[in-house]
Amino acid sequence: MSNPGEADLTPIHSVRDLAGWFAAGSKPRDQWRVGTEHEKIGFRREGHTPPPYEPAGIAALLEGLTAKGWERIEDTGKLIGLKRGAASVSLEPGGQFELSGAPVATIGETEAELDDHLRDLREVAEPLGIGFAGLGFHPMATREAMPWMPKTRYAIMRNYMPRVGDMGLDMMLRTATVQANLDFGDEADMVEKLRISLALQPLATALFANSPFREGEATEYRTLRGLVWTRTDPDRTGIPAVAFEDGFGFERFSDWVLDVPMYFVMREGRFVDATGTTFRDFMANGLPSDASIRATMGDWADHVTTVFTDVRLKRFLEMRGADMGSAAMVTALPAFWVGLLYDDAAQKAAASLVRGWSVAQLQALRADVPRRALDTMIGGVPLHEVARDVLAIARDGLSARGHGEERFLAPLERIAASGETQADHWLRRNAEEWAGDVSRVFGEAEL
Repeated sequence: MSNPGEADLTPIHSVRDLAGWFAAGSKPRDQWRVGTEHEKIGFRREGHTPPPYEPAGIAALLEGLTAKGWERIEDTGKLIGLKRGAASVSLEPGGQFELSGAPVATIGETEAELDDHLRDLREVAEPLGIGFAGLGFHPMATREAMPWMPKTRYAIMRNYMPRVGDMGLDMMLRTATVQANLDFGDEADMVEKLRISLALQPLATALFANSPFREGEATEYRTLRGLVWTRTDPDRTGIPAVAFEDGFGFERFSDWVLDVPMYFVMREGRFVDATGTTFRDFMANGLPSDASIRATMGDWADHVTTVFTDVRLKRFLEMRGADMGSAAMVTALPAFWVGLLYDDAAQKAAASLVRGWSVAQLQALRADVPRRALDTMIGGVPLHEVARDVLAIARDGLSARGHGEERFLAPLERIAASGETQADHWLRRNAEEWAGDVSRVFGEAEL
């Protein structure tokens, strides 16, 4: 979860104001960029336990990076993030270390940014005896063994999550993702891109499946992270049917988000618990705990970040379905989505491919993918066959851009051809080479 932004105290007068907030993200094609975010699971090299915030843990890593030109972000006097230009480093609740990369024009720039970040992180982590694994779910630690990072907003969420799902705390503490953020041209372009990416997000979840272990044991799932998100909070997760309704656009989406329960608002530098109300009620009546606190556009921007759909609409589109993986898989994710959505012919081909899939089919697909990954069926066709067609479209889309970005699809094309996901690879290694010692995944998945 990203660091909190600057407050915008502009008052809200109508749903049209909220829709206008989304619409302000529209950009001409020559300004389209891609941003990549990735969370890494930290571990002590001795014992493979999760590093605490302090001593000699996550706080020390952040401090070490400040020497490389990063500015501090603090919460009640605790260092909880960093900022440098358009990029930021933030902490997930269990200490997962996240880079939110700067928006860039090409996947090659994403690759260079990733290489620089991992080099710097290794430099400060090595003396602390800390490594980072590219996995989607912590393979060893129990929920109770995970540390909590000192972000005020996490205390609010920690209290709220068990009320709405049995795996919300696992989502917070033990999962890690790689995410790609893409632009849209106007409302119509947003709608088509959102529908394509929601329809294909279960495929992305399958292709990037990389979390088959829990508490030192192999499970029946290829992506435990994918399972966790189906049991976190139904009010704000999954594939929202509203996106496929006739007349859908910025205003209809805003109307839907108004009824998503709130977590918090920020006032005078502190988070105020807003659980128990919706943004619609907040606009009408203020907070239940203090009716004098009235909704602002800054509150709306913060509330939108608490919507956890598989694709999230902000002032860009966030592709949120993938497990964290190897460095090659980190760059494969933006390549996958840029190839599909940043070339007109590719976008139309992708739209045509998914047009016959119903919302009910997509939601059933999403429910089956965590266990079966590329063996999951839609319309009588296994996903590994769909993957080949989709990747061919993405390759054509990247080729048309002329930057040589097709090479970044190579790991996905190997997975689609073989049917073996990252998770299948680890399960095979565990059965054939590790004699059930799941801790060996840390060394082989280290970034």
